[in-house]
Amino acid sequence: MPPERSSSGFGAKLRDARERRGVTLRQIANATKISVGVLEALERNDISKLPGGIFGRAFVRSYAIEVGLDPEATILDFIAHFPSDSVTIGHPTSVQGEDNVAVESDRQTAGTFVWLIAIAVPLAAGLLYFTTIGRSAQTAAESPAAVTAPATRPVSAEPPAVVVPEAASPSTGPATGTTPPLAAPAPPPVPAGARPSAPTPVGDQLTVSLTAKRPCWVSATVDGQKAIERLLQTGEQQTVTVRRDMVLTAGDASAIALQFNGADARPLGKAGEVVTARFNLTNYKDFLQAR
Repeated sequence: MPPERSSSGFGAKLRDARERRGVTLRQIANATKISVGVLEALERNDISKLPGGIFGRAFVRSYAIEVGLDPEATILDFIAHFPSDSVTIGHPTSVQGEDNVAVESDRQTAGTFVWLIAIAVPLAAGLLYFTTIGRSAQTAAESPAAVTAPATRPVSAEPPAVVVPEAASPSTGPATGTTPPLAAPAPPPVPAGARPSAPTPVGDQLTVSLTAKRPCWVSATVDGQKAIERLLQTGEQQTVTVRRDMVLTAGDASAIALQFNGADARPLGKAGEVVTARFNLTNYKDFLQAR
């Protein structure tokens, strides 16, 4: 004989007690770990979803405790309504449709997991970025210059040779009466330890002088060629000549003092800040200190 499926009897008593208590089936399911579908079936007097024997009675006991009923009296009432062997000994659970509420709960759990991943991934990416910001900024600044800048012949720092004709000798005949040109005098030596002065700009070139106020890592690419890439110590100075552009990266923006053609430039940034800047003959005046 099929189990009773009505809105009266034992299941109705359980539902009335739950409604008086003001709790939902979901709250009972969370407290007892019994699915909402089984609890709904119990309130409909459908015991086909209950496990057999003492396990089914344990479900009834847990429900009674949550709605404020006497668990022992509720079990006796349950056995009185369903005295068949399928309840007291055990019965196979019938195949039912999918529990929509349980599926929705699983979907919410999966959604929460995806949400946590969506938060954790940007946090991890941000941490990785800040730990490698110096190297990333240097690579980003140097790569375009290395790809697009045409190769240039290095400019020789040696002055052109001065050719002085030999004086007339007795064997070669009398002098012509003209005074031969004299060789250019050698520049005076620079005293040891003296700070060299900034070169005077010539035509379409820019002279950039860097002085380290404290130890600072500096990378500079001048006209597509690597000019500086090392740690400058306190007081150390580097001077470069720029004909097209210069890409400068400083590991500590306020630790480097700059001069363009002998004029002081404003600080590149704040203390401890990694800064990359590009200078050329057109925009260098934007970096000069206001007078």
